[in-house]
Amino acid sequence: MAGQLKEVRNRIKSVQSTQQITKAMKMVSAAKLRRAQDAIIQMRPYARKLQEMLSNIVSNSQGGVGMELAAERPIEKVLLIVITSDRGLAGAFNANTIKLAKATIAEKYSEQRKKGNVTIWGIGKKGYEHFAKNNFNADPAYRDIFLNLTFENVQRASEAAMKAFQERQFDVVELVYSQFKNAATQKFEVERFLPIPKVVKKAGATKADFIFDPSIEELIQVLMPKILNTQLYKAILDSNASEHGARMTAMDKASENANEILRSLKISYNRARQAAITTELTEIVSGAAALQG
Repeated sequence: MAGQLKEVRNRIKSVQSTQQITKAMKMVSAAKLRRAQDAIIQMRPYARKLQEMLSNIVSNSQGGVGMELAAERPIEKVLLIVITSDRGLAGAFNANTIKLAKATIAEKYSEQRKKGNVTIWGIGKKGYEHFAKNNFNADPAYRDIFLNLTFENVQRASEAAMKAFQERQFDVVELVYSQFKNAATQKFEVERFLPIPKVVKKAGATKADFIFDPSIEELIQVLMPKILNTQLYKAILDSNASEHGARMTAMDKASENANEILRSLKISYNRARQAAITTELTEIVSGAAALQG
């Protein structure tokens, strides 16, 4: 009986220690989430408007100089930029992003995958490690962006993707990431990066008539790379905020589960303790009765 009590006490101490860790991680994630949420909320309207502007220009352009990044061609080689996190303990955040990337490959690029023409750029260690272990063509060049998340570091990845597309190393580039909604909700997205998608015109819609100064070619050459850099940066900020929200939620649930386990263990401990006391009392009474007899 004493051994059983000691075992339950040890389990209670272990759960309490784990609960302290989960509570601390929740507080850290909450602090990081506030900063990450502010960053993406400020960035999102700016990035959305720039993307609309770029798509409109591409849709109304007749091709020519500077339009290489909007060139549609048969898809032989594919690049997926999969944005996960460097650490786990964030619920299903990383698993859902990886699952979406695999589903995209299976549904859209299965033939290219069979030929070995699908490349993964894993931004975040979790995604890269998964694809590398599972025999995908995973490139670690931009795996560590989250160690120093700045626009300049993201710009290097974006410019490398643009250069590779222009040199026909890839015929399509897609982003797989988690769009931040709130701390408890993330929306997992696949978004075309290159070639730049055109605006789908509704039936009966009139064509926009723009007057460009300077010329459209000059504007495209300057604006296009800048807007694409912003698009990738926005996706990474979205994933960063989603990660902290998912981890905060996961650690909150873990703390609640620890409370339930502690409640159950304390009931078990009290029952065992009462049983031990009852046994001791019974032995004392039996011993006294034997002496009297």
